[in-house]
Amino acid sequence: MAKIQQATLGGGCFWCIEAFFNEVKGVVKAISGYSGGTVPGTPTYKEVCSGLTGHAEVVRVEFDAEQISYQTILELFYTAHNPTTLNRQGADVGTQYRSVIFYHNKEQKQLAEQVTKNVQSYFEDPIVTEISPLSNYFEAEAYHQGYYKQHPEEGYCSVVVGPKLSKLRKLHANKLK
Repeated sequence: MAKIQQATLGGGCFWCIEAFFNEVKGVVKAISGYSGGTVPGTPTYKEVCSGLTGHAEVVRVEFDAEQISYQTILELFYTAHNPTTLNRQGADVGTQYRSVIFYHNKEQKQLAEQVTKNVQSYFEDPIVTEISPLSNYFEAEAYHQGYYKQHPEEGYCSVVVGPKLSKLRKLHANKLK
């Protein structure tokens, strides 16, 4: 029986991160969601995008730990976004687009800190990725799930997600399904 684990990661717009991780070998599924907010309940996408709820757009990556490690998930995450820009990914600006690793246990926290330290030398600027305990997580609305796959020609998807996904596919061809 597979040993399914979870990683919860925020690297800007969840459509990009979700689309990429859903192609990685060993990933069972990647689900768009929100985490880290201070507002109770389940705020809407519009409310999260206001920046007032404190939530980050995240992807819950469910993976088979016998096929891919949490460490590898984190290393891939660091190539899938720019971890050196505070509260911003490209044109997406605000705390909801922050680079963040929400850990599920002490082991994940330690690995997140170690991987962050290990990959720093690949970046000219300091990594500003937040490493925090998982809190206030909930799945995004149904229309966000698999968004890129369903709407590849839509504006943001064709201009931002598509080119980014193409770059990641070339960079990580040996790790894809």
